[in-house]
Amino acid sequence: MSRTTTRLIVRFGTLAAVVGIGAYAFMPASQGAKTDASSFIDSILRVFALSTERGSSIDRRLAGGPPPAVTVSKPATREVTDWDEYTGRFEAAAAVEVRARVAGYLDQVHFKDGQMVAKGDLLYTIDRRPFEAAADQARAELAQAQTKVENASKDVDRGRPLVATKIMSEKVFDDRSNLKREAESAVRVAEAKLRTSELDLAFTRITAPIGGRMSRSVITPGNYVSAGGGAQPTLLTTIVSQNPIHLYFDVSEANAIKYRRLTIGGAKAVAGEAGALIEIALPDEKGYPHRGTIDFSDNRLDAQTGTLRVRAAVENAKGLFSPGLFARVRVAGSSPYQALLLPDEAIGTDQANKFVLVVDDEGTVQRRIIVQGPIAQGLRVVKSGLKSEDWVVTKGLQRARPGQKVTPTREVLQVTDAAPNSGIPRPNTSR
Repeated sequence: MSRTTTRLIVRFGTLAAVVGIGAYAFMPASQGAKTDASSFIDSILRVFALSTERGSSIDRRLAGGPPPAVTVSKPATREVTDWDEYTGRFEAAAAVEVRARVAGYLDQVHFKDGQMVAKGDLLYTIDRRPFEAAADQARAELAQAQTKVENASKDVDRGRPLVATKIMSEKVFDDRSNLKREAESAVRVAEAKLRTSELDLAFTRITAPIGGRMSRSVITPGNYVSAGGGAQPTLLTTIVSQNPIHLYFDVSEANAIKYRRLTIGGAKAVAGEAGALIEIALPDEKGYPHRGTIDFSDNRLDAQTGTLRVRAAVENAKGLFSPGLFARVRVAGSSPYQALLLPDEAIGTDQANKFVLVVDDEGTVQRRIIVQGPIAQGLRVVKSGLKSEDWVVTKGLQRARPGQKVTPTREVLQVTDAAPNSGIPRPNTSR
């Protein structure tokens, strides 16, 4: 008979005694009734005594049986590194809003929406005819100014001997010299106008300022395109670079302080230092198959959120990542240290604490309060409350009770030595 059955028998006897005594208390006061009630109570008490005696005998038989069998193992000892996980968002390393530098009617679009382009590729053409005419006019004005310079130079050359012989007054000669200088200035003005008109003509060919992926064309051929001045320049399209791509994530204030202390202490490859490596995974990926390098952290914490913005550069040669995508980020949050590892199945929990059951050399179960850490190599890190020589119950926890004897079977805890999904070198604490 089980302990549960024993407890039920004792509880039934107790309940029967209570009910009988209660019935006796409310029975009529006649002599016959009282006599019958006394006999009834005596019967109940005899049943209660019998059930108690039977339960005690069952407990004695159970206590004489062998202790329950459990499996125990010593915690594994491995060098581990704590990892901190964040959620980040990809952003383009370079993004450009393509706008026209000269106003006019859009003539042609030379790309397809979403196309990859290289720096310098032709994107749009604005109607060139007004700008070609302006350039021709500027060339004509330059030629006209150059002709005036030639005539003025000749007048000066003719007047120089006349001034020497006093045939021409010095004032007339000075006037001719001034006219020459004015003509030369007009030439420089005409040259500047020609360069401006040629530049405007070149701006009718809108090329890609960076290489990357095109967005859709907002403007179609035939529409008027404004350019600067008092009006807002017309947005034609946008380009975002693809490789490399930036990944931004926010570090909490507590972790930022922790990284700073690690860096000051000489630890390398932690998130507080530029050049540290990180691991990246997209939402549909297991593990952290991608790598990146931290190249920037902000110079102050955000007062509103209490976080520090950190950026990593990520190779994107295959074009897997796009600006706006979310990603899981994992960074080294500690220097390597020796840790005790246990399977999660060996760790119990109550309302306030995590604990394990340890079996001593005499086979007695003891309860140990522990402080657990993250998962490492498939097992749970135990940071305090346990020793490497302790034998911990890993199987049969439901049969073990603190203070009771058990029959332990010792097994070696199996641990995978290679850290899964980790290609990042361990942080180096040497300077």
